Amino acid sequence: MMGAKVVTGRSTTQGLAQQHGGVSNVVETPFNQASCCGPVSWTSGCHSLTESTCSRLLYILLHVGASAICCLLLSKTVVERVWGKAHGIQMPSVLCAHLFGNSDCPVLSGSGAVYRVCAGTATFHLLQAVLLVRLHSPTNPRAQLHNSFWSLKLLFLLGLCVVAFCIPDEDLFPAWHYIGICGGFTFILLQLVLITAFAQSWNKNWQTGAAQDCSWFLGVLLATLGFYSMAGVGAVLLFHHYTHPDGCLLNKMLLSLHLCFCGLLSLLSIAPCIRLKQPNSGLLQASIISCYIMYLTFSALSSRPPETITFQGQNHTFCLPGRNKMEPQIPDTSVAVFSAGIMYACVLFACNEASYLAELFGALWIIKVYKYEFQKPSVCFCCPQTVEPEDGQRSRARSADQETPPAAQVQSQHLSYSYSGFHFAFFLASLYVMVTLTNWFSYEEAELEKTFTKGSWATFWVKVASCWACVLLYLGLLLAPLLAPHSESPPPPPP
Repeated sequence: MMGAKVVTGRSTTQGLAQQHGGVSNVVETPFNQASCCGPVSWTSGCHSLTESTCSRLLYILLHVGASAICCLLLSKTVVERVWGKAHGIQMPSVLCAHLFGNSDCPVLSGSGAVYRVCAGTATFHLLQAVLLVRLHSPTNPRAQLHNSFWSLKLLFLLGLCVVAFCIPDEDLFPAWHYIGICGGFTFILLQLVLITAFAQSWNKNWQTGAAQDCSWFLGVLLATLGFYSMAGVGAVLLFHHYTHPDGCLLNKMLLSLHLCFCGLLSLLSIAPCIRLKQPNSGLLQASIISCYIMYLTFSALSSRPPETITFQGQNHTFCLPGRNKMEPQIPDTSVAVFSAGIMYACVLFACNEASYLAELFGALWIIKVYKYEFQKPSVCFCCPQTVEPEDGQRSRARSADQETPPAAQVQSQHLSYSYSGFHFAFFLASLYVMVTLTNWFSYEEAELEKTFTKGSWATFWVKVASCWACVLLYLGLLLAPLLAPHSESPPPPPP
């Protein structure tokens, strides 16, 4: 397998993989016009983008809009100022009596509204994921369900949300809460797989180049130092802002433990026994994981409730930025909002990257992505552009002496990402956003202001568990070759 060449058409930029040894696969890059694999001008709007890319952008906008509506409905301040209702938005009495009789009507704001809006968006994406399963060509009539009928789909989405608001609380919350918890944890695991695969792909690609050229070795060295520097600076800032000499013992223990994890993973990545089984393992991969561990630690500490201690007969709040002084402090929401912004950016990246890998490697992409081997280094390390053809796969092998097809022809034969995988990822993302906004297990009293100012122990421990799961996953990737049964090579045939 050789490195991919980028062929730029007039209206699209496609990654075309070519091999010099006999066969080649043609697969698009994960972000056709917005990735390192091929820039494109965005000034011409959708006329300069492929239809599938425009559809992806529109679905992202729909999800961003739905998430923004959830935040507004969860905000007590917005509800009071816009609707003037101190106890939430109530359903009109006539409609309530018609739908629910004498029973209590659902409140149209708060955690119940978030559950209902996310139930509509999650159902919307799940239905499309089912209808688009095993779709591999944009010329298939089913592809129009993903790329067309936007007015009807918007009305259908609104209808699903309206129907969700007509379901009584006692019928919605018990079942949908557990579905949301399961979907949220599944999406966290998906994100961890993607970040570890991202680190491994980068490390393998540039280590391959380092074995051939000193310039790639310099790139590996600078990238490794950069990520370790970010992790180190992050750890110092976390100790400075999230600990205090008079308290914050949990924060101190957690930071120390996670720094030990980073050191342990770094040592294992260069251990001789690991390098013998995985020659491409190295500190670059460990530095990326260490940086991500520090981000997860920051996300967890910024979402925990502040710690209160009594000093000189007065209660003082510590363990959060801006609250480590003895004077009364105004709650600062900027750090929590910044953390939430990074989290949502990771959500969108995970949905798009998962859909690309699902189309490239198939249903078992979570396993195959770790086995991918680079034969030629590339700056575009994040998106493998070619895989070996297998029986039954949709990629078409072509002879090396055949002419490379134009970009438009490639686009007409292959999907740039899995439509079904894209919608299933957004189904899980809708559930993840739902349980994150409503504090996971303690959703009854969830408010947006409390989430950003007072935090939640449930959210804190979920993020801590995510960090530990990341450590275990990467540790498993390092130790798996050692635990695998040793297969001896067969003896040479007799002369």
